[in-house]
Amino acid sequence: MDKSALMPMSLGFIGGSLNSAVGYTHFVSSAMDNKWSLDAGCFSTNTQQNRESAQVYGVADERVYDTWRNMIEKEKKRLDAIVILTPTPAHFEIVMACLKEDIPVICEKSLATSSEDVGKIIEVRDLRKGFLAMTYNYSGYPIVRELHAMIRKGTLGKILHFQAEMPQEGYIRVDAHGNKPVPQAWRLSDGQVPIIYLDLGTHLHQLIYYLVGQKPIEVIADQNSYGWFPGVIDNVTCLCRYSKGIQGQMWFGKSALGHRNGLKLRIYGSDASAEWYQACPEELVLSYSDGRREIMDRASQVEVANMRCYNRFKSGHPAGFIEAFANLYSDIADCLRQYRTTGKWSSENVFSAELALEGIRLSEAMIKSMDEKAWQMV
Repeated sequence: MDKSALMPMSLGFIGGSLNSAVGYTHFVSSAMDNKWSLDAGCFSTNTQQNRESAQVYGVADERVYDTWRNMIEKEKKRLDAIVILTPTPAHFEIVMACLKEDIPVICEKSLATSSEDVGKIIEVRDLRKGFLAMTYNYSGYPIVRELHAMIRKGTLGKILHFQAEMPQEGYIRVDAHGNKPVPQAWRLSDGQVPIIYLDLGTHLHQLIYYLVGQKPIEVIADQNSYGWFPGVIDNVTCLCRYSKGIQGQMWFGKSALGHRNGLKLRIYGSDASAEWYQACPEELVLSYSDGRREIMDRASQVEVANMRCYNRFKSGHPAGFIEAFANLYSDIADCLRQYRTTGKWSSENVFSAELALEGIRLSEAMIKSMDEKAWQMV
């Protein structure tokens, strides 16, 4: 085997400081399987936060940059990929700049804030024959991947309908002293597509596509603002019609007291149903048409979740959010190596801009349906 294939590839971060919501998670998870090394970054526009983050991440002073444009110019020949971890509204400009310099891109969801901008990104990616992968981390959980394989194998029978929800409480809860939350400023500035869709709705769309393999056809939705921030949408419900006659419901928001992160997926088939709750990430509950119920985990008779790459710890020592991200980073590394060898890549577990485009079109249709109080085609 080529020894270079065993060496970690070189990463740069744009965004992702210690003060960000996901920076440290990306740092730890990307390094977990020794397939990546964080070597450069422009972690924050705040000079102190930028330098402090670099010190914690172990990035040399000479490879820390005050602007992302300067970083791209200086590092474009040195890095194997750049991870974009800035607030979502800044993604478009940075993704475009990286693709135009032929730098492989790994981008946090959402890719952009409108279907028009995602379409422009796809045009540039295709013109430059570039590499672009998105980080949808929840499908990195081993049991979710097990469910993906079970559905493909037909264990649940014909998929009939689904319930997908992601309620959180961050915009309505107070702390022990009665203080209101202080979200990042960009999360409180809704555009044409409110941030809640880009932040949470995109996850539900990706997970349903990942599991059932079908596309949204038409939707009708409602939204509201219930939390501490008037005018900021923080609760969305939606009825969905998917291809192959699948019906679904989605609920996501940040004004649901009692839910730290209540991500739950329920898939109903003609032969069995499956339920997965992110707070119990190692367990999948199956209910069969003959009345049997089964709880599966990595120690059960599974075919995917017991693979060595998903068992850094033995069953009974729960794998969680960081490990799910690490699984995705491992897959992206394999995809990038494939791309560098053949000019193409494919994976059941890694998604590019096409799914991001469908997801934001879904969001736009939901918003239009709410405005017009009628079903809308996606």
